[in-house]
Amino acid sequence: MSPSDRNPRTGRSVFGQDNWIARLRSAGVPDAEGDFRRIFRWACDMGMTASGPQIRDGPNALALRMLESAISERESRRPVSQIIGKRDFWKGTFKVTQDVLDPRPETELLVELGVQEPFHRVLDLGTGSGCIVISLLMERPNALGVGTDISEKALLVAGENAEAMGVAGRVILPASDWYDEVDGRYDLIVSNPPYVAAEEFKDLPPEVRCHEPHLALAGGIDGLSAYRAIVAGARNHLTPGGRLLVETGSTQAVEVRRLMADAGFESLTVHADLDGRDRVVAARNPA
Repeated sequence: MSPSDRNPRTGRSVFGQDNWIARLRSAGVPDAEGDFRRIFRWACDMGMTASGPQIRDGPNALALRMLESAISERESRRPVSQIIGKRDFWKGTFKVTQDVLDPRPETELLVELGVQEPFHRVLDLGTGSGCIVISLLMERPNALGVGTDISEKALLVAGENAEAMGVAGRVILPASDWYDEVDGRYDLIVSNPPYVAAEEFKDLPPEVRCHEPHLALAGGIDGLSAYRAIVAGARNHLTPGGRLLVETGSTQAVEVRRLMADAGFESLTVHADLDGRDRVVAARNPA
């Protein structure tokens, strides 16, 4: 690698930037420059653990080794968050492994809507990394939460994230198939459930299709299986006037809203993400 390239932050020289970005582009990575910046920052942080000197424009030997290894993994289309082991979400940085979905910016809309009204008890169905319920509890220091998942490996990740974010004493994480192990009633139920229809799998990007957990993606033949289960049990686990918020695929909001209406929910609204796509369906249990 030659020192003829630019630092992604300062514009000054960095070893081999253009070469690494070109490799990512050749591998079909959609945002090669953005991914390089994330990997570069992580590699430089790793380099700080070594004894050798390092500046932003001169990564040390450890940082360069970590950078080369990470770029090679990204060329295989492994998600950046799995490579570096973390993802920023809402106001925290969450551990990410191959056992959980990569927290996505559009899912923050669930948290944004969730904190618009008071709640004391929140249930997150299919919690994965725990990013939703943990973020909600971070915003409500007196609230308690439950985050369920069918994957025990995912729950281990969620537990580590809860500990790291300082909410471990206010959340329990039972292994549960939707409501099977859930007791009591909640002011707020949230979920980002599996919603990929069977025929859509072949069209998913390789980062998702090949590297993220199938259980967290597969929504049955029409992509709505999880919503049917969530809506069917929600009113039995919500307080009077309690809210249900679910993330949907961009073409599913109308059907999910219909399911909620048929189940007797009120105040049904559809909320768009920052790209203008239908993203969250909200409803209220009758008082």
